[in-house]
Amino acid sequence: MRLRVDMTACEGRGLCAELLPEVIALDDWGFPIITGEVPAYLEDEACQAVRLCPRLALRLEQGQAGRASHPSAVRGRDKVPANQDAGSRIPHRP
Repeated sequence: MRLRVDMTACEGRGLCAELLPEVIALDDWGFPIITGEVPAYLEDEACQAVRLCPRLALRLEQGQAGRASHPSAVRGRDKVPANQDAGSRIPHRP
């Protein structure tokens, strides 16, 4: 599992680093720096950090090598062709 931070939403409060210091460090301004993958034994703590983030700026992704990590990043999931804009949702017929 991997943690991702939405830096536009984060206010640098540092709660995540208090909850998960093994994976999250803080920069000089108090914003999180993800130092690596979340080990299996820390998954519960990572879920708690995501849940308790006051700005909802953290998310967990479960990825596989060579594949998109986040389900919304997979174009085929919603059957929208890659050249079609997101505003018009006409189902793609194979």
